[in-house]
Amino acid sequence: MQTYPDVKLFINGEWRDAIGGETIPVIDPATEEVIGKIAHARKADLDLALEAADKGFKIWRDTAAFERSKLMRKAADIMRSRVDEIAFMMTREQGKPLAQAKMEVMGGADTIDWFAEEARRTYGQIIPARFSGVAQMAIKMPVGPVAAFTPWNFPINQIVRKLSAALATGCSIIVKAPEETPASPAELIRAFVDAGVPAGVVNLVYGIPAEISEYLIPHPVIRKISFTGSTPVGKHLAALAGKHMKRATMELGGHAPAIIFDDADLEKAIEVTAAAKFRNAGQVCVAPTRFLVQDGIADRFTEGLIKYARSIKVGNGLEEGVTMGPLANDRRIPAMEDMIHDAVSKGAELKTGGKRIGNKGYFFEPTVLADVPTSAKVMNDEPFGPLAIVNRFSHFDDAIEEANRLPFGLASYAFTSSVKTAHALGRQMEAGMLTINHNGLALPEVPFGGIKDSGYGTEGGSEAVEAYLETRLVSQMS
Repeated sequence: MQTYPDVKLFINGEWRDAIGGETIPVIDPATEEVIGKIAHARKADLDLALEAADKGFKIWRDTAAFERSKLMRKAADIMRSRVDEIAFMMTREQGKPLAQAKMEVMGGADTIDWFAEEARRTYGQIIPARFSGVAQMAIKMPVGPVAAFTPWNFPINQIVRKLSAALATGCSIIVKAPEETPASPAELIRAFVDAGVPAGVVNLVYGIPAEISEYLIPHPVIRKISFTGSTPVGKHLAALAGKHMKRATMELGGHAPAIIFDDADLEKAIEVTAAAKFRNAGQVCVAPTRFLVQDGIADRFTEGLIKYARSIKVGNGLEEGVTMGPLANDRRIPAMEDMIHDAVSKGAELKTGGKRIGNKGYFFEPTVLADVPTSAKVMNDEPFGPLAIVNRFSHFDDAIEEANRLPFGLASYAFTSSVKTAHALGRQMEAGMLTINHNGLALPEVPFGGIKDSGYGTEGGSEAVEAYLETRLVSQMS
């Protein structure tokens, strides 16, 4: 029987305890039991990580792109070979069903492979000169050591994009991984260590998020930050990075609309959007939340969504047949209850769910609310849980107005059989990502990022490496 490990810091090629010996407990959200502990970094530990990242950068930037690519692909293969062990750890610490944890591990390996190939394609440019004997080159150089900050909802997926982009371009990195879910990120780092990454190139720390971010970001060693998390925290960190002229990639909160038109394939729309909504207990930044359904099919769609929600088997993610695990921590239950109570008090109809399940573990019923007024909290703040809102609309412009009403612009969904409608959506939806008639998000080869208050920059596709590179001009006369 596999056990859950205690997790150490990884600094300068060594797994080590914190200098002060402090630790943080890890809680299993399905049982509320303490299952392990992690080393708690303070400033003395961060100083060691910064020194290591500075040293590692000087080594890694001079390592040939071809060699970096080979090492990364080896790390991806190591991840695949350890999928069962890593997935077990992830389910224990985060709660998602084991099958979903395995998918995340395998998807992480695919992301590493994608960026390994991009490592060999960080092309510069030869610029035609005005004068004979002059060679003008725009060359791409790694920006420098990176500080990455990630949340707990996808312990590997959130880190692997940042880590892979940094390593592909020749940057070193300090990863501040989530304290709620520390073991699976540590195994991601271990795969790169076992693949042969030089000491100092990759470093891993845990601790108080504000303390670590406010120390690392202004530090002169760090040249870029990448953050995934809430919009308020992201704005604070972006301002701090801007004050010190540091590059920043921000993947922040969303409140994704899903527009279902009368001419949509109804069964497909229900199946795809419901699966996306309740995956990972709704703790997904790109999960559809505001279902905007045209009058002609609104009743049937709502009935189908309710049926899907009631069919979900909620339980410990290690148990056979479970399709939704617990919420990740005890803070999420009162947050969900508050949003539901507020919506109902303002006239919304609770169609199904709405309550905690049992009194042990952070389990919550898959929930559907209908006819929710825009004044309700849940219509304006991301619920980040298994809660779907179904509201009606009559005309295209009504749906667009509601979809774009909020300051967020991360993901969006739509279902229609009209090519004209699909084209109009592409032009008018204010979101960094729009997927029509399927769920086509979060593949390594496509952009992943938001606009407006949902951040800036992309962590997927060919553009993702650009944020880790500087363009420098070299103009030479012979």
